Amino acid sequence: MMTSSLGALLAAAAITGATLTPAGAGAIAAARPEASTIAIGGDITLRRFVVHNPAAKGTVLFLHGFPETAAVWGDIAAALGDEFEVHAFDWPGYGLSSRPENFAYSPRDYAGVLKAYIDKSGIDRSKLTIYAVDIAALPALLLALDEPDIARRIIVGDFAPFNRPAYMHERLQNLKSEPAASLTRAVMNQTSDEILQNVYRRGLAEDEQFDLAAGVKEDMVRGWSNGALTSADAFYHYYAAFTRDQDLLEANLGSLRTPVKVIWGEKDIYIDSRMGAEFAERTGAPFDVLPGIGHYPHLQAPERVVAEIRALLN
Repeated sequence: MMTSSLGALLAAAAITGATLTPAGAGAIAAARPEASTIAIGGDITLRRFVVHNPAAKGTVLFLHGFPETAAVWGDIAAALGDEFEVHAFDWPGYGLSSRPENFAYSPRDYAGVLKAYIDKSGIDRSKLTIYAVDIAALPALLLALDEPDIARRIIVGDFAPFNRPAYMHERLQNLKSEPAASLTRAVMNQTSDEILQNVYRRGLAEDEQFDLAAGVKEDMVRGWSNGALTSADAFYHYYAAFTRDQDLLEANLGSLRTPVKVIWGEKDIYIDSRMGAEFAERTGAPFDVLPGIGHYPHLQAPERVVAEIRALLN
């Protein structure tokens, strides 16, 4: 169930833009994303941010990773709003979206959430670009296996498409099997403050490190625990079925028909860029490595994401 404070938080976002402050500096806001909720069925209601444009050239749907919320896309959505309709939502278990006990939080289940969101929002698939990072990328690709027309194109980055633990950070490796997974879950919940403060800085030199705008950071902190289930708990459940769903993608890779592009941060310490290189090679997808960028290109260099989208859609 949604928390009782949801209405007030959404109102604050819509009026002050508090949770939509740009994650990076220098972005020019062409339009401010509007906060609302959308019920997609069952026990799931999603918080979303939308930039409406009646003359849009197309639609872009941004999908966040761990431990983020949809608010991290605020500056990028605003910058692209002059030409496109832009959507972003919180995954179940993150931000202010629902956290039902009977939901599996697996990549395959997130694929179902993504399909339901696109359908309920009335998005024209033929004009849709999905930009999915980290935990969002595998669900987007799994959905594309079942429905190749789900989007005109999918951009993915900094994720683990295949079961290659050697290319993953030790903590992520530990989440793939018990008993290490439960121990890692407990540690992550105990150290949530440190994770939210530093997860996006790790692997970067001191002069490359950056901070999030206060509103974005506050939204991530608030979104970590919205009810009994934390974002670390959702992450744990995601990984409980991660290997199964990675294997599903790899076994059916030849059936992937939706055009895909791969973008990776050169200094990503969580998922080695060799993972992205293998996926790109096997799918024939373009592969761009961003020099000096870590696991969160959209936070560290949002202007590059904006430029990438514009180049693809114009």
